[in-house]
Amino acid sequence: MISSVLVANRGEIACRIFRTCRELGIRTVAVYSDADADALHTRVADTAVRLPGAAPAGTYLRGDRIVKAALASGADAVHPGYGFLSENDGFARAVVDAGLTWIGPPPEAIEAMASKTRAKRLMGLAPLDAAEVTEADLPVLVKAAAGGGGRGMRIVRRLDELPDALEGARAEAASAFGDGEVFVEPYLEHGRHVEVQILADTHGTVWPLGTRDCSLQRRHQKVVEEAPAPGIGEELTKELHALSVRAARAVSYVGAGTVEFLVADGRAHFLEMNTRLQVEHPVTEAVFGLDLVAGQIRVAEGHALESDPPRPRGHAIEARLYAEDPAQDWAPQTGTLHRLAVPDGVRLDTGYTDGDTIGVHYDAMLAKVVAHAPTRAEAIRRLAGALESAAIHGPVTNRDLLVRSLRHEEFTAARMDTGFYDRHLAGLTEPAPDPYAPLAAALADARSRSRFGGWRNLPSQPQAKRYEMAGEEHEVRYRHTRQGLAADGVRVVHADAGLVVLEVDGLRRKFEVCRYGDQVHVNTVRLTALPRFPDPASQLAPGSLVAPMPGTVVKIADGLTEGATVQAGQGLIWLEAMKMQHQISAPATGTLTALHAEPGRQVEPGMLLAVVQTP
Repeated sequence: MISSVLVANRGEIACRIFRTCRELGIRTVAVYSDADADALHTRVADTAVRLPGAAPAGTYLRGDRIVKAALASGADAVHPGYGFLSENDGFARAVVDAGLTWIGPPPEAIEAMASKTRAKRLMGLAPLDAAEVTEADLPVLVKAAAGGGGRGMRIVRRLDELPDALEGARAEAASAFGDGEVFVEPYLEHGRHVEVQILADTHGTVWPLGTRDCSLQRRHQKVVEEAPAPGIGEELTKELHALSVRAARAVSYVGAGTVEFLVADGRAHFLEMNTRLQVEHPVTEAVFGLDLVAGQIRVAEGHALESDPPRPRGHAIEARLYAEDPAQDWAPQTGTLHRLAVPDGVRLDTGYTDGDTIGVHYDAMLAKVVAHAPTRAEAIRRLAGALESAAIHGPVTNRDLLVRSLRHEEFTAARMDTGFYDRHLAGLTEPAPDPYAPLAAALADARSRSRFGGWRNLPSQPQAKRYEMAGEEHEVRYRHTRQGLAADGVRVVHADAGLVVLEVDGLRRKFEVCRYGDQVHVNTVRLTALPRFPDPASQLAPGSLVAPMPGTVVKIADGLTEGATVQAGQGLIWLEAMKMQHQISAPATGTLTALHAEPGRQVEPGMLLAVVQTP
């Protein structure tokens, strides 16, 4: 029997595994980098072991240090979580060789399937040779052979883009997984990403647990997942199950895993087998009434599965909440997460709590929110409503995008595919600010500053405050009167530091207000309080390119120097942040008059990188 589990991972998945371990009476051990010294997963574990070195390459990617930590802490088993070393057969062997129980598939199965190129050959397929790609093969997808999560992937639509795509994918894959191998495969524009969760024991039983649809993706990373995959008929479901069981039996698979397919025109195309737990596993748990982590542990202890899995019920949908700005090329965001709370009735898996810092070293995912209901329509409504009313105070997130995606007619009708955001992103990120949010913020601020309301005996000029909302500046005016605070066009029913009630055209509206420095959250709207008198020194010259996030400059365009002519949309500078590369492009055709970026330089948000002057 396993008595103590070290989770060789961090954040949300470590916290999720610890939760099951506590329910089973198993002691928990966390590992952490210096950047995670005060992270939630470090705080909730029974024991925590520091991993020395630079994050993440010198910490969570160092299997030798993790095995040493397991032995030092007295753990008798290791769970890899997902990402990092979860699909590294060498790490699995090191765990087993150290006399520890490995909560995962056999190292030989990982070796066979962890490389997507080997997995394809095992299934009788073969990737394209990059040197032999022709116009007839386009579009193609450059893809990392190891790892996942959308890293090390590039779509290529023109042959002259292929060399840069290969270089960028290799660099990103090496940074994220410690393995720069990439391959090329045909890219299907309008396929659906469908997968099958499997659970297998050491006695020859393999459970195919329904299907999942993961078609809503940005940068090839899943954003919304659901089970079962809608619109997949019984015959195709049987085929997907048979192929998944075949893949598992081909490598004598044990434990939890996922077989992924691209479904187009009613046909299934094998993509890969992930030899680990997936981020989206909670939707399968909800539909089948299972705890997959508990299943992994029981299988690792040698227990046999029942001959048949439980019967599925209802529908479940999961949305990944990211600290990122979808309207700004999905730029990751950092800072303090002041508050994260969702309504009752949905599941929240997170590695953060109120007051935690979102840093630059790791993935930008804050949480997963999961809704389960008898029907798909009810699950959509429940999840969208929960996200819309959640309190998420801190950096910009993709919350509004998620709500709009769930309510988009293409999604509700189950007609989505992996090109969903390519088609609809502009409309889904169109600002729709609440025009009364700045007034509510100003009234709450006025009440918080004066317990007596600031009333004057003689009439005076209205008070004015300015806020930035959805990229635009808004000025609001209000007055102190004998009856309290007042503003034109509305009736102020109530105002205090945390709650404002306005009557607009006979309708009462409530605004919950929270302020953190110059950042103000009014219901779901995020505002920035602006100074009364702008600082002229803070104004940037037209054409200035600033760092949208903290990160490291990893590349400058070949031959780029001051005085060069650049074209609108031309890639100039590449930053790496949160294990992803982000391109900064010329805003217009013009002359590069200043270049302050250089490879290896650390940058902070707002730092001037270059200036493009237009004629």
